[in-house]
Amino acid sequence: MTSAEGDLTQTVAKHYNQLQETGLEVRKQSRIFYLRNFNNWVKSVLIGETLQQLRHDRGRAPVTVLDLCSGKGGDLLKWRKGNINHLVCVDIAATSVEQCESRYRDMANRGRGRGNFSDKMFQAQFLVADCTKARLKDMYADPSMQFDLVSCQFSFHYSFESYPQALTMMRNAAECLRPGGYFIGTTPSAYELVKRLQESEDGRFGNEVYSVTFEEKDVSKLPLFGARYSFHLEGVVDCPEFLVYFPLLEKLAKEFGLRLVKKTQFDRFFQQYSQHPEHRTLLSKMQALEPYPADSGRDLVGMADSDYSQAAHFLTQHAQGSAQPHSAPKLGTLSKAEWEATTIYLAFVFQKVE
Repeated sequence: MTSAEGDLTQTVAKHYNQLQETGLEVRKQSRIFYLRNFNNWVKSVLIGETLQQLRHDRGRAPVTVLDLCSGKGGDLLKWRKGNINHLVCVDIAATSVEQCESRYRDMANRGRGRGNFSDKMFQAQFLVADCTKARLKDMYADPSMQFDLVSCQFSFHYSFESYPQALTMMRNAAECLRPGGYFIGTTPSAYELVKRLQESEDGRFGNEVYSVTFEEKDVSKLPLFGARYSFHLEGVVDCPEFLVYFPLLEKLAKEFGLRLVKKTQFDRFFQQYSQHPEHRTLLSKMQALEPYPADSGRDLVGMADSDYSQAAHFLTQHAQGSAQPHSAPKLGTLSKAEWEATTIYLAFVFQKVE
């Protein structure tokens, strides 16, 4: 590992170690409250759909999950609701792993005395490791463990700093994955980022919610690995990241027996799954969309009327065609700035075929 790589590793770990845990009321005041909930909804649907497919494939067999770059345990409730049996959480930030384990123990303790809930709580192991540099198989409590599902949410792009790191990350995702099992994740779309870079004048683009700055402004000179940019998302992320050239990711995955099942950018993911009644209900429960017009006594999170121009146009068209023209319908939406931020991401699903 070079000195530069070591410095970057520490930068990323330090950033996530220093992120403060906040309560719901504080998060509600955030400019990106709905954006974070929307991204969380995407993860929930992706995880739920994959677990459902697993059980369709394998019946009632126990489910074991590896959560790569698990952070503070934001997906623990998803794993509990998914009725998995065993979970291994791994993250580079020691403070995040401590908070993840503490959250897990609190969740288990709250379940005691509530019928059979505690009996259903999955077993878990928590590891501090750089998933792009360490072989995780050597760290498992049971080295012969096989996983049915591996998840890496909003983190895989860190591995594309170099070929050895991407290779190690893919090996960690695939080598203990059971044949027929799935590797799922969410990551920025290199296609979308490069498209916006080409449209910019100085290698920078974004809005009041997010910003991206490329070190290399000439897209013809972007390397396959180590194509670095700085990404800022208000109050959540302020770190160097790397482009994930997806055809190259597919090639790496194929070397480890993984076949691409699905790759969907967030806008199309929303269009597809928000039509399902259970996922539409979840949008509401998770407050993943902002009510428009704003509820009485509340302000919209957006900074300008143009942030909601499409929502306003839709409601105008709805009112013109409505049999009750004096009614005041509401619409669930994201501000334009938030939509621009979330549509740089895509969701992917690979399956182990050998």
